[in-house]
Amino acid sequence: MAHSSDSVDRGKFLRSTGLGLAAAALVDGEAMAAGGGAPAPAASNPEQALALLKAGNSRFVAGNSTCGPLTARRMELTQGQSPFAIVLGCSDSRVPIETVFDQVPGHIFVVRLAGNFADANGLGSMEYGVAVLKASLILVLGHTACGAVDATVKYVNQGTTVPGHIQGLVTAIAPAVKKGESLDEAIAGNVKANVAAIPANSSIIGDAVKSGQIRVIGGVYELHTGKVRFV
Repeated sequence: MAHSSDSVDRGKFLRSTGLGLAAAALVDGEAMAAGGGAPAPAASNPEQALALLKAGNSRFVAGNSTCGPLTARRMELTQGQSPFAIVLGCSDSRVPIETVFDQVPGHIFVVRLAGNFADANGLGSMEYGVAVLKASLILVLGHTACGAVDATVKYVNQGTTVPGHIQGLVTAIAPAVKKGESLDEAIAGNVKANVAAIPANSSIIGDAVKSGQIRVIGGVYELHTGKVRFV
């Protein structure tokens, strides 16, 4: 039975990165059991990917979302995935990323962390989306009234700390926040800082940007309107 191209590539990725023959065999075994191939990507270049996100967000804002019953799509995705975009978003429950862009499952490869910043694990996830899944766009998506950035603004301006591992998030975001700026300015600045940091800190993504395979852009989701403002 034929492997899906997605699963074959994934196996190569696991082997080349030293994640083990057992893991690669598991992936290939799952592909053999499923059969078939992954759905074709909905966009094949950065411009098409960005246009799809913008059009979907416009439908969402207007209350005209088109995503309907997804049983057939769910079954199709058992054969593999071909997302056209990667979104690094905040963990905030008010920002449902696929819904915001009116996209069905399988279109967006989502990486979420409070404060939407790219740590080593997030970079690894995005590298997989670029190198193996061949996504065409990376969007760093912040949002208004972000609690993680707000805590960071207070930390930078007043030295206010927060308990537990939450302070680790604040400390990681802090280099992107300038003393004296407003929360909205800090949210946009954090997005822009991570747009720059992602290709700078990943040769896989940086090389893909240079070749034109992918773009890295930023946006801010406005909670009160539902609109994504690209920055």
